[in-house]
This record gives sequence, structure tokens and C-alpha cells, in this order.
Amino acid sequence: MAEFVKVASLADVPPGSLLGVELDDGTQVCIANIEDEIYAFQDRCSHRDFPLSNGELVDDHQVQCAWHGARFDVRSGRAMCLPAVKPIRTYEVKVEDGEIFVAV
Repeated sequence: MAEFVKVASLADVPPGSLLGVELDDGTQVCIANIEDEIYAFQDRCSHRDFPLSNGELVDDHQVQCAWHGARFDVRSGRAMCLPAVKPIRTYEVKVEDGEIFVAV
């Protein structure tokens, strides 16, 4: 069974925003709030290792990297357009009492 760790509060991630967090082991995770649904995925673009939390949310559950424009589906991690071809890791999320937890 996965262990969940608290990474943020809902208040830290308003709808339509991204938040980069660091887990205790140094893993960089990006939290996204899309229409009040919370998603978590690796905070590094698979194309050039740039923080996706510096990017923006775009069409249909996608995050776009600010550096070269690569896009990823935040639900599956799938690379949606070049220059990225490799997917990013996604994490299971749960929200309890206004707090966001990610499975590690």
C-alpha cells in the first residue's frame, strides 16, 4: 500500500494554478488544480529537465513547459507534443480536510 505525504494545502493551489513542491527525498513534484481537481506529476520536463511548475496549464488537462513548449497530459503523464517524446511520472493524490497528499 502506498504511503501518502502531505505536500500542500488547497489554499496554496488555487484553481488554474501550478505549485512546485519538494518531497523529503528531494523529488520535485508539481501540483496542478484544474477545475478543482488536484493532480500531481514530476516537476521536470522530460525534454530538458526544466521545472514544469514554471509553465502553464493549457488545453484539456495539459501542462506546457515554459522553456521549449513541450506539453504533457497531467492525468497520464503522456507527452502530447514535440519536443518531448518521453512521458513524465504521475502520482496518486488524495485531499483530506483541505490538505493535499501525494503517494510516494
